[in-house]
Amino acid sequence: MGFRQAWKVLLICLISCYIIQTYYCNASDTIQQSWKLLVGETLTSASQVFEFGFFTPANSDKRYLGIWFKNIPPIKVVWIANRESPLKVSDSAASLSISENGNLVLLDGTQTVIWSSNVSISSNKTVAVVLLDSGNLVLKDNVSGQTFWESLDYPCDTFLPGMKIGFNSKTGEKWLLSSWQKENDPSPGNFSIGISEQLSPQFFVWNKFTPYYRTGEWNGLKFIGLPCIDSAAYIIQFVFQQDFQEGTTYFTFLPNTSFLNFVELQSTGSVQVVQWTNGAPAWEIYATMVHAPCDIYNTCGPSAVCSKHNFPICSCLRGFVPQSGDEWSKGNWTGGCVRRTELLCQQKGNTLSPGVGLQDRFLKLSGLKLPDLAAIFRLDSASECEKLCLNNCSCTAYAYVAGIRCMVWSGDLLDMQDYSYSGEDLFLRLAYSELVFPGKRKFKRTLIICSAVFSCLFSGFALFCLLKHKIHQTGQKRKGARSFSLGHSCCISKDYTVESLWVGHLKKEDPIELPLIEFEVIATSTNNFKEENKLGEGGFGPVFKGKLKDGPEIAVKRLSNRTGQGIEEFKNEIVLISKLQHRNLVRLLGCCIEGEEFLIIYEYMPNRSLDKSLFDASQKELLDWPKRFNIIQGVARGLLYLHRDSCLNIIHRDLKVSNILLDEDMNPKISDFGLARTFQKQQQLVHTHRVAGTYGYMSPEYALRGVFSEKSDVFSFGVLILEIISGKKNSSFHYVEENLNLLNYAWKLWSEQRGLDFMDGTLINSFSPEEITRCLHVGLLCVQEHPRDRPTMADIILMLNSEMKCSSPKQPTFKFETYLDLDGSAKDNERCSVNEFSASLSQGR
Repeated sequence: MGFRQAWKVLLICLISCYIIQTYYCNASDTIQQSWKLLVGETLTSASQVFEFGFFTPANSDKRYLGIWFKNIPPIKVVWIANRESPLKVSDSAASLSISENGNLVLLDGTQTVIWSSNVSISSNKTVAVVLLDSGNLVLKDNVSGQTFWESLDYPCDTFLPGMKIGFNSKTGEKWLLSSWQKENDPSPGNFSIGISEQLSPQFFVWNKFTPYYRTGEWNGLKFIGLPCIDSAAYIIQFVFQQDFQEGTTYFTFLPNTSFLNFVELQSTGSVQVVQWTNGAPAWEIYATMVHAPCDIYNTCGPSAVCSKHNFPICSCLRGFVPQSGDEWSKGNWTGGCVRRTELLCQQKGNTLSPGVGLQDRFLKLSGLKLPDLAAIFRLDSASECEKLCLNNCSCTAYAYVAGIRCMVWSGDLLDMQDYSYSGEDLFLRLAYSELVFPGKRKFKRTLIICSAVFSCLFSGFALFCLLKHKIHQTGQKRKGARSFSLGHSCCISKDYTVESLWVGHLKKEDPIELPLIEFEVIATSTNNFKEENKLGEGGFGPVFKGKLKDGPEIAVKRLSNRTGQGIEEFKNEIVLISKLQHRNLVRLLGCCIEGEEFLIIYEYMPNRSLDKSLFDASQKELLDWPKRFNIIQGVARGLLYLHRDSCLNIIHRDLKVSNILLDEDMNPKISDFGLARTFQKQQQLVHTHRVAGTYGYMSPEYALRGVFSEKSDVFSFGVLILEIISGKKNSSFHYVEENLNLLNYAWKLWSEQRGLDFMDGTLINSFSPEEITRCLHVGLLCVQEHPRDRPTMADIILMLNSEMKCSSPKQPTFKFETYLDLDGSAKDNERCSVNEFSASLSQGR
């Protein structure tokens, strides 16, 4: 019996030891709800890679709770819970535990909460904290496995595999690295790392809120501003993730089975890639980024390039000179460089420099870190990108990069660096004279001066002869009608001389730059304005199709309203549009004023106006989503030209679907400038006592107070976008269930995250969810009640062509129905009184 009893005792002891050993082994990486982690105790991940517990930095009087690599010297702390709320080093009674509500809490010796995970947990009975081999501390449900909180979502100064650096555009959440204040002070320092919110993001290091360093854009394989790092390294390590439904955009860092590695942001702003290979005695620095001075953001200022191989390190781009020669010679380059010769398009309205009349060209600069602040467009070729830039006067350079496509810059070119062995090609826009070979410049300059002097003398002599001839002809100009050929197609009437045209209709200071075509020629081309040639009719009058003899097809607008208002609109159109040239504006070919006849001749648009296709059930299927998106973008480009890039700066005031014409390729052209008005660039608002426009498209401030601006056109453009997406007229749509017009119905669906329900059903086989959602968002921003809440056309083009973060639109509150009796149908040129302003209203056609 004694032997049996001894055997039982021994067996019980062995079983107890096994249970205790198993218990502690399993618990070494876990804190259960009833346990506490005290000062001097640690958790260790299952494979002994990471350790979690309390620590005190060297030469510090503060205590922190954090995670560090285990058994690899020197100790590297990768995450800290209480970096902004340190404990006193003398507080040895501090502890970490799981609270009654299931959250992880750090308590000091007085049981005051110093830090908490602070998340909402539905059930806290089976919650535990586990330290994983990835260095991630996870608060989760032990039964279901649901994760409530994890440390990798709250980076400190170290970028670990599996961690995210990026943002959530829907929640506003950002995942950033932030440096330590000093080597022994983990509190947040001045430097942080994040990614830019653009179509092709790039990593930025910020010094407080100022850019300090950037990597260049991500092209799908590498960051184009880091040519020294091979693309293969990114394929193994970096992954770019973008989820439009969740709103998340971020980079993550994949683990490597051969070695441990991490990226560290140091307190100086420098960035190090650090690794440890199995068997190595310590950490090794694999790469260091941010080398002063050329890596520091915009060291050389605007339009200058930094090269660490040159002395001095900064040099102006070709065609540019230092803004301040004195500062430049002292080594202060922050002012950068300015153009030596203005671009041709910038000289409109100014006196052109002698010899400057040839179109701007592009100079190819190779091996560069491309400038910051690029606008990115989804164009298919470098030639399209070049054309886009050349057609926009504000464009200063472009690049076409594989994986990113068309990159365009406006204004100053910032943060460029010369790489002698790699880099990208930048095409810099310069005045033609800047591209002349240096050896020929002196000769060309002399030739230009001589030509200018000769031209002045010749012009003076010619002017003298012209004045003498005019005096001689004063009494002769009514003696008969003469005509001469305009190309091979038409004749210009001399029965109405230019001088007689101004009388009662135009002013001398409003010159028309158009041919004056004989009425007989126009009547013949339209078969005497027969009904079968009639294309449509508007407030101005009917429009007819014609064909000039041996010439092109034309559209002829014939004035039927010969009141003062009708003639004023006629004058306005021929004076304004004759000075405009843009691929998204209809081209004016000529005009005619003979007796009671006032006619305007346009290029013919074979697909007629947008409303004919958009609102016709039998035609709208021809407008698939790519065509509609192209129309939206084209109209936006045309409006930007009117507002900012043309020589006149024009507000259209009557933008609507029936005023968008479509050419043979369904490209849009804005037409009907009868109500357009010019404004000065410094003007913010213009007042009028005659409100004229189209019901359903007029902005609130214009309809009610007679105040108009660029933002009035933006409102109309927003309505246009919503009509193009939905295929429905704003003026006739009514959502009966909740008494909503088209604008409010669009906002309702967008706010309920059902934006795709707003889409025209015929687009089901061609639509892009991202583009539809983006256009709907932009359209709602455009129809905001207050002008200050609406974007500019420049912003709109950027939003349409990139994934930039946009503000959330407010619910549209303005309803024109409140101020207009809708019991009767609105008709063309119908009058109504709105706040004592006379409003000319025409229903959208």
